[in-house]
Amino acid sequence: MLQPLIGADTLKDALASGDVILLDATARLPGEQTDPEAAFLASRLPGARRFDIELFSDPEQSLPHMAPAAGRFARLAGELGLTRDSMIVVYDQGNIASSCRAWWLLRLFGHERVFILDGGLPAWREAEGQLEQGDPSPVVATQYVPRLTTALIKGLGDMLVLCSSDADDVILDARSAGRFTGEAPEPRAGLSSGHMPGARNIPFGELLDENRRFLPKAALRERFEKAGVETLQTPLIATCGSGMTASVIVVGAVLAGYGTVSLYDGSWAEWAATPDAPIVKGEASSDRERNGS
Repeated sequence: MLQPLIGADTLKDALASGDVILLDATARLPGEQTDPEAAFLASRLPGARRFDIELFSDPEQSLPHMAPAAGRFARLAGELGLTRDSMIVVYDQGNIASSCRAWWLLRLFGHERVFILDGGLPAWREAEGQLEQGDPSPVVATQYVPRLTTALIKGLGDMLVLCSSDADDVILDARSAGRFTGEAPEPRAGLSSGHMPGARNIPFGELLDENRRFLPKAALRERFEKAGVETLQTPLIATCGSGMTASVIVVGAVLAGYGTVSLYDGSWAEWAATPDAPIVKGEASSDRERNGS
């Protein structure tokens, strides 16, 4: 797998010498007041197209921004002018989780040449990169052929089996420590806080520096080891509130060199709303807590 990140200066060179498609994937996280559409029109990388994560989601699901069916993804990707051979760079207006989620979605449907602008739009501004405003130029629709990579995604059934087994997989939860332990409430009404049996907590911001760029490889690996990930061969499953910030863990794990990393798409929004799904309060345990006990 290609390394996920591209720096602003490297992207400048790529834009000058090659055919690169830029996608603004900004989405609003809980608590944010940004209007992603307005932000896109006000300031974006030159020639960027709008990758709306809510549009690239399953409209039949009541859960937030669940991955779409392959047919829907293919149609929307084609409308954006993407092909399987495109070199794609995704970025966001600064929360980083949005572009990581877009990267994961593209990887889920088999796209190889996709990268994340490390640091997002703020890093591009810092590098004095060119910007544009107003309505984007129209694109020519193409045919996109997806190839679903099922190893990158986990569903509720997978997680229920895992949480009642002695499997080696490590569940890594990207939510805040308070939500993980159950001491702080969930932002979504009606959901109890807490965590899944056996999960470990890595609040996603701990994988980023003060400029919202990913930490160096050694520092990332140290943080995963602190959470109890013993080897680079340990299968990892990222989760969070609704599958957005979990993608930061996925990208961080890939950067750190872990070989098997997937994302539980329904995440806590699904788990906490599922009758009889065990919920654990308090700090993480080194052993799989059985039946929530």
